This record gives sequence, structure tokens and C-alpha cells, in this order.
Amino acid sequence: MKYIYKIIIVLFIITNISSCTKKDELNNDLEIQNFVWKGLNAFYLWQDDIDDLQDNRFTNQKQLDKFISNKTPEDLFESLLYERGTTDKWSWIVDDYIALEQLFAGVRKSNGMKFGLVEFDTNSPEIFGYVRYVIPNSEAENLGIQRGDIIYGINGQQLTKSNYSSLISSDSYTVNFGNISQLGSTINVIPNDINIVLNKEIINENPIHTVTTYEIDGHKIGYIFYNQFVANYDEQLNDAFLQLKTENITDLVLDLRYNGGGSVQTAVNLSSMITGQFNNELFAKEKWNSKWQSYLEAEHPEYLINNFTNTLNNGESINNLNLNEITVIVTGSSASASELVINGLIPYINVNLVGTTTHGKYVGSVTLYDSDSYTRDDSTLNQDHHYAMQPIVLEMVNKLGENEKNGFTPENYLAENFADLGQLGNPNEPLFEMAINKILGLRNSSNNNLIELKTISNSDLNNPYYLNMYVELNK
Repeated sequence: MKYIYKIIIVLFIITNISSCTKKDELNNDLEIQNFVWKGLNAFYLWQDDIDDLQDNRFTNQKQLDKFISNKTPEDLFESLLYERGTTDKWSWIVDDYIALEQLFAGVRKSNGMKFGLVEFDTNSPEIFGYVRYVIPNSEAENLGIQRGDIIYGINGQQLTKSNYSSLISSDSYTVNFGNISQLGSTINVIPNDINIVLNKEIINENPIHTVTTYEIDGHKIGYIFYNQFVANYDEQLNDAFLQLKTENITDLVLDLRYNGGGSVQTAVNLSSMITGQFNNELFAKEKWNSKWQSYLEAEHPEYLINNFTNTLNNGESINNLNLNEITVIVTGSSASASELVINGLIPYINVNLVGTTTHGKYVGSVTLYDSDSYTRDDSTLNQDHHYAMQPIVLEMVNKLGENEKNGFTPENYLAENFADLGQLGNPNEPLFEMAINKILGLRNSSNNNLIELKTISNSDLNNPYYLNMYVELNK
């Protein structure tokens, strides 16, 4: 994407959007609230649907001040969202944009244990956890925690739907492990007296966890386990594709089963690495709120377009594989930019899905800062606070004008077996095995009668970057 929004935003807001007064007339006690209302009025995807965000809602600053007074920035933000929890499940506000920027760069506090939380059934308050993977060189890895370990409780308390959020949010806690057993349709987790204290620390997680190649029945099958679309690691992702290209792979399995999304530009880059034969053709198109859409369609329609590319942002040539088919492993934790890759590739190549239905997030956000252009790199950036917003501002559609609001459901459907997860990247791991069988044209031998339990949360769900797809205003 070749964004030149910075200048356009300033001009457009001054001449078309802002119906309120100049900054020197603002009430300093309400400067954050003013930022919240005006930012959402300018950019929010569902601005047309919120009466209190209409351009003619207030005729002067005094009226706006009266409306936003006696509201915290967080409460004001929440009150202006459209169908919170059903339609807009993803917008958020933070009081520390520096920490937010670190999250987007892959820098965050973690003990290295990435886990999912699963309900036994909808009527039971108890839940259990399972270790999805462990970040290399983290405390969890050093203490011997492995994928497939089962979590019974935290700090001696059995996990429940009501207590897990507070228990896992602490920077330090004791993990109480257990053993899982299944008798017919009944699943139980029994404590096994293994208890490990974990402490969170700042970690730079490389999202490219595993890259490997297998030669099976005349096919050279490449495999990538990829965990987040982080632009800071695009060069390393390109190096991973160079490795696969050098190994002359004939088929690729892209494992996005726990990838909640991230940078749109990285999704474009990844899709261009997979292909290569569609350079400069349309990958995805953006749909903004009505006033932005009308303006951009009339004045700069090219800014709504995200095309396949053959270079990274730094000018480095992309190592593309020129594939006409790909197999993608997905689950309900595969969201936003992960789904964008699938959706954008569907009109061009065969996309085979293995696993369970994806999350269903078809919209993207931007980071809005309190400055005249709502960008960070602006001399007018308000230095009195560190608030920023990440509202939903656009919907993504593919070349055919389509997306999947309810998620993508694989034809090769198989839930993970929490009693036997297998090792990621191992051909005997059930979902990878199913993907290999699909490539080889073999009937799958995995257990399709496995009981599918609902994953209700995970170790990243409290982090604002999770399930996010974002674009940058000032690229």
C-alpha cells in the first residue's frame, strides 16, 4: 500500500469534516475527550450509524463540551461504538501509545507459555488450559514446559469462566498442571502435582516459529508456523521464503492456527511471497466510512487498493514461490490478517483449508493519535497525554468484492485433540498430517469423530493487538 494520507488527512479534516472550533478554543480539561469524539467522527467505519457522531450533531464547541463532560475517555469511547460486542467487537482505546507501539512491533511482556483455554461444556463453569507452543529461549522453555501440557489451575485455584481473566493477567503466577482423560463424550482434567512458577518479562517474539521441508512421495512440502503479522519481521519472513525457494519446494503448508492477525502490509507481502505471478494485480480493496469512501473514490481511488508486490517497504526484492495452490491450517484463533491472506488469494490460486472455522474478522483499524493529522509523526502531537485509539475504520474485500464475515470453514475439517496435540511441524501432528494427505491426494486417517470443545480464550486475549488487522495512516 502506498499511503500518502498524512497531507490528505489534514486538508480533508480542515475543509470537510471538522465542524467544531480551533484547538486554541478547546477546554484543556476535556482535550482527551475531544480527541476521542473528533477522531471517531472522522474515521470510524460505522460513523453513519451513530447519532452522536454525526457531523451536524453539535453546532459549536460549547455544545460538544457539554456532551463529553463528566465522561472518562474510556467511557466516552465505548458509548460511541456501534453494536458493541456484536458488530464492533474489536475497537479499543489505550492510555499509553508507547506500550501499544511496542506490542505492534512484537515486544511485550510474556512468560513464554502460549496457551488456549477450553470449556468442558457450555453448562459447566470449569475450564482447562492447554499449552499451544512455547516461545524459544523464554522462561517457560527453560523450565521445561512443552506444547500439549494441560493446565488445571493457577495459584492453586481451578480455572473457571469467571476467574481465569484475573488469574492470567498477573505478571507472576504458579501454573498447576494436570492430566487429561476422556471416557466416551466425558472429558476430565485431574491435577498431577506439577506446579511451576512463571514470571513475565519483556520478550521480542519472532513470529516465524518453525520453517521446515519434507520430501514425501515425490513432493517437497514446505511448512511455516507463523504466529503474527509483524512488519518488523518482514525481512526474516522473506528469508524464510528464500530457504523454501532454495529447497525447491513443490507445495506449501502455511500454519496460521493461532495467528490473530496484524499488519495489512505484511499480509500483502506474505501473499506476494506465496505467489509472485500476480505482481501489481489487486489483492484487496478497502471500504471506509461514507465520507471517506466518497472522497477517496473521487480524488484518490488508488489509495483504496492493495496490490500484490515484488518488493518489501525497504526495497528488498521478495522471494516468491510462484505457487498455484496452497494449504492453510486454521482454527477459530485464525483472524483478521490471517483471513485476509486466505480471502485475497482465493480469486487467484487454489486455497485448501485444514482445521476448524476461522474467527470471522473482516475489518481493519488504524492508530489515531491526538494531533492535527491524527498521526504520530506530527509537530502538533499533544504532549500532555499518551492516549491513542485503535478504532475500526475499514472493511476489506478481495478482487471479487467478497469477504467471509462468519469466517472460513475448511472442507478438511478437524479439531485439535487436546489429549494428543502432537508436535508442530512434525508430519504426524494431526492437522499437518491432514494437510499432507490433502497434498498427496490421500484419504485422511485422522479421527474426524473427535469431540470439538470450544476455546473461549487464550494467553493473548487480554492484549489489545490480538485479533487485530491494522493499516498505517502515514506510510
